Amino acid sequence: MQAIVNNQLTLTLDPQRDLEGLDLVSIAENRFHLLQNDQSHNIEVVSLDTDTKTVKININGTNYTVSLKDKLDLLLEQMGIGNASAQKINDLKAPMPGLVLEIKVIPGDMVEKGDALIVLEAMKMENVLKAAAPARIKSIEVKQGIAVEKGQILIKFD
Repeated sequence: MQAIVNNQLTLTLDPQRDLEGLDLVSIAENRFHLLQNDQSHNIEVVSLDTDTKTVKININGTNYTVSLKDKLDLLLEQMGIGNASAQKINDLKAPMPGLVLEIKVIPGDMVEKGDALIVLEAMKMENVLKAAAPARIKSIEVKQGIAVEKGQILIKFD
């Protein structure tokens, strides 16, 4: 099955059935030539994101984003729990009780996955709380120097 919507390519392949008769040749790193049913296609792999299981490719001058799913991904999707890791995160909560030592962001900041947001002291150890995904800071719900409880909202994201 194949569907293209807004250059999002959805392609479901049965390798034993759908890849028969294909002639794929590697031309250079990330560049391929595909011959299928007497039609020639030039393919370039633009980028691969293993976290989201997507690959951006260029086929004959047109860019596509392809989602890669294996049998486990399809099973999870059928069970209604697919894309669990891609859910939008609305806030950052304190993972433990502690003292806010430092706030490293301000409202309006754009953060990327892994960026430091808040330094929290708990049991005489400094814990740097980091962004789990790209987001924009909507509001800071705490102030430096205050004590917080486990589960308390520290930052809200747009």
